[in-house]
Amino acid sequence: MSTADPHDGQPIRTAGAALDEANAAVVLVHGRGARADGMLRFAREFGREGLHYAAPQAQRGTWYPNSFLAPVGRNQPHLDSALAHVGRAVEHARSGGLPPEKVLLVGFSQGACLVSEFVARDPQRYAGLVLLSGGLIGAEGTDFDYDGDVSGMPFFLGVSDDDPHIPVSRAEETVEVFERLGADVRFDEYHGRGHGIFEEEIDYLRELVGSIVG
Repeated sequence: MSTADPHDGQPIRTAGAALDEANAAVVLVHGRGARADGMLRFAREFGREGLHYAAPQAQRGTWYPNSFLAPVGRNQPHLDSALAHVGRAVEHARSGGLPPEKVLLVGFSQGACLVSEFVARDPQRYAGLVLLSGGLIGAEGTDFDYDGDVSGMPFFLGVSDDDPHIPVSRAEETVEVFERLGADVRFDEYHGRGHGIFEEEIDYLRELVGSIVG
């Protein structure tokens, strides 16, 4: 581990179909204090045959040390290192020949914040971007002036109105950014559920995965 690149050398856990046989791939990014293997277990709730799963592991289970609402500089160099590791997971998912539009990105909590930032910084038309309680990274008042076109990419964000970690206002800002980038947006705001993954979100993932695998 390098202090300048703390996630360098961390593993990417995999499951499902072999890369050269997969019809599509799912990159799953865990939350703070969690493990990649937990995301692979979660994938069983919506997965199908023909999918390859790739879950990058954060060093010591945490992608960046402070809140995603802190100034970006306070989360460096961990944030840039984390984005690079997600990039390696996407490259792995594509290494069997899959195009970006056959790669789905799913993140929970800190992982959702990370994948939202990963796609916003380098917009491409992936199979979809699913944020389970997350949003773009930066302090209040950040100008999320991202430019590009995701060409109708399915985008989902779910959050509860009493989530102690993810303000609805940041979720709304994130939705606005991806609408501007040309995503096909679905925004689910739940009431009184706290911080978690909800059945409606799993149902959405099942439907989206079915459309990707074909």
